[in-house]
Amino acid sequence: MTLKMYDLAGADDAHRFSPYCWRVRYCCAHKGLKLATVAWRFSDKALLPAPNEGTVPVLVDDGQVVSDSWRIAQYLEAKHPDRPLFDSPQARAQALLVKFWVERTLHPFITRMFVRDAWAGLHAGDQGYFRDSREKRLGKPLEEIVREREHTRGQFAAALEPLRATLNEQSFVSGATPACADYAVFGAFMWARCVSRFDALESADPLNRWRDRMLDLYDGLGHTAVRNAAA
Repeated sequence: MTLKMYDLAGADDAHRFSPYCWRVRYCCAHKGLKLATVAWRFSDKALLPAPNEGTVPVLVDDGQVVSDSWRIAQYLEAKHPDRPLFDSPQARAQALLVKFWVERTLHPFITRMFVRDAWAGLHAGDQGYFRDSREKRLGKPLEEIVREREHTRGQFAAALEPLRATLNEQSFVSGATPACADYAVFGAFMWARCVSRFDALESADPLNRWRDRMLDLYDGLGHTAVRNAAA
């Protein structure tokens, strides 16, 4: 059985950069599930199957529609219990903490570093909405925001210190093997990788080793990503 996911795309249908959609891709690969994706853009809200929240990912599995990456992970765990994403209720609770840490701490730094590059890779029909909404949220033109990204990268590096300390003790966020918490963190790094050639990490950062391990997982799933040709 092949699952279907509506996945955020840029001007090129193959350019997929949503951190939330990358989480789902890795969760499905973890479980050995086949996943087909449908290119979706911000201007395509009417095309999403119901129920939805007007955003992606939206997963369709045997007629069941599930939105939101965390709810999709819970659904996959219940419907397809082989190869668990969480090996205990405690691991599920810890993965939820990691999810919120990524979204509340890491994502804002990535937005400020890469928002201009992300805009450049969008379909023309999405660029006006994206620029207006992000400039309203961030309080500055996109070009002014990314002008400070070397400084932002330093702040991002400091925010990653708990992750470095964890990965100094074990191979993955989840322990000896990767699981849902790793995919939540790695989705943020895939977002950065897909939208820009500017590296979110300094070359000497030890986190590069974990990032490389994650890129290599599941027959090099991360390496298949089409990067932003406009960045």
